[in-house]
Amino acid sequence: MDKVTKVLLHSFLINVGLAIIKIISGVIGASGALIADGIHSLSDTITDVFAIFGNRWSRKPADEKHPFGHGNIEYITCIIIGFVVFTMGITIICNAFTEEKIIPSVYASIIGIVVIIAKFVLAKYILNQGKKYSSNILMASGNESFSDVISSVVVLLSILIAQLGNFYKVFIYADSLAMIFVGLLILKIAYNILKDNFSGLLGEQVIDKTYTMSLEKIIMNHQEVKTVDKLIVLKYGPLFNVTLEVSMDKDIILKDAHAILEDIENELKSFDNRISHIIIHINPYES
Repeated sequence: MDKVTKVLLHSFLINVGLAIIKIISGVIGASGALIADGIHSLSDTITDVFAIFGNRWSRKPADEKHPFGHGNIEYITCIIIGFVVFTMGITIICNAFTEEKIIPSVYASIIGIVVIIAKFVLAKYILNQGKKYSSNILMASGNESFSDVISSVVVLLSILIAQLGNFYKVFIYADSLAMIFVGLLILKIAYNILKDNFSGLLGEQVIDKTYTMSLEKIIMNHQEVKTVDKLIVLKYGPLFNVTLEVSMDKDIILKDAHAILEDIENELKSFDNRISHIIIHINPYES
């Protein structure tokens, strides 16, 4: 089991527990917002399942029909996650207008505090691991988890404000307003996930200048290479595909040029194991 899958499994188990706690507590404490927050956590468990399988499939080796591997499965998985999250957001907003207006129990606020702390720790953990392993799947799952922290804070505040409904009737709507807020927050996260991963699916270039300059430095360490004419690094799920054009002396022996290009390819792959495929074209150098 790879490290990304382990992180996703940890997230899955914790989210299942949090979802059950929120939903049961929301029912007992008569808080529609807490139930909605539980559904939000439940969406985390669904997305984690998609993420676990997507991560495994995206790392399948290249085959005859897929010479560049299966990296784009990561983007497809994240897009599925985005649509699941979007559906959850719409459902919660619709429920906010149809539920019966009841003042939640103070008991629900205690659960809210526990959930906020647990979810914050989980979200930070997933995002840190996502950055560490350069995993779009973990970043999508972590961002979605972080939205759960914000929604839980809003739910806690709504439960506390709703207590004033015993004195002023208008405050009984705090629970429903919190549900709408949670729903809108979920929709925003869904939009970001879909936007980022549709871009990747279409072919997104790495635009980190520090990174590309590091690659160019490796290439130019070979004195036979006069200039780097083109360097494109495309994201392919968790992997990178590099297209490179270099200029060499027009009279260089083909066998020597081939050996140099092989060295460059091996050095680039050693520098970053995310680089899976490299295509190098030689241009004749004119002084």
